[in-house]
Amino acid sequence: MLAAMPATPDELLARLAELGIPTTTYEHPPVFTVEESKRLRGRLVGGHCKSLFVKDKADRLWLVVALEDRPVDLKGLRHRLEAKKTLSFGSAELLMATLGVTPGAVTPFGVINDREGRVKVVLERRMLACDPLNYHPLVNDRTTAISPADLVKFLCASGHEPLVLDFDAEPAAAGAGAGVASARESSHLS
Repeated sequence: MLAAMPATPDELLARLAELGIPTTTYEHPPVFTVEESKRLRGRLVGGHCKSLFVKDKADRLWLVVALEDRPVDLKGLRHRLEAKKTLSFGSAELLMATLGVTPGAVTPFGVINDREGRVKVVLERRMLACDPLNYHPLVNDRTTAISPADLVKFLCASGHEPLVLDFDAEPAAAGAGAGVASARESSHLS
């Protein structure tokens, strides 16, 4: 049996419109790193973000989405997510198979392709205070701006209610679940 083809950027934008979610998309040369993005973005306002596709030893998958300059401590994150052993980056093949994107285009919009619901989405709480938020629309030669509330609306409509994590909380002092809430528990998103 053939695997379903990943959604295209146009199909993603049509799905967002179907959900009543307004967005603005900008075209630009392809970018592969945060540094390249910083050089090309010009006056594009809002929160500029990175998305990390990670897995644990039990092959559980997460998409960790944070502001671009936020250091992400995978060892500390492992404990807070109760991951098995270590977290490591998922392969390009696994990324394409689950989110339908390639390295350099990793985005929370990729959950449109995760029909099996394998990927758990983790959003940085501080990132959600920025409006709009900017992500690649499945390809790295465009950037789509979306409000934080509408991002969460899209994720939930795609069957991926995000976990909102306070990256500033001290996980060792407060326990494994410190600074963790579902999107429904996060008061500023309702």
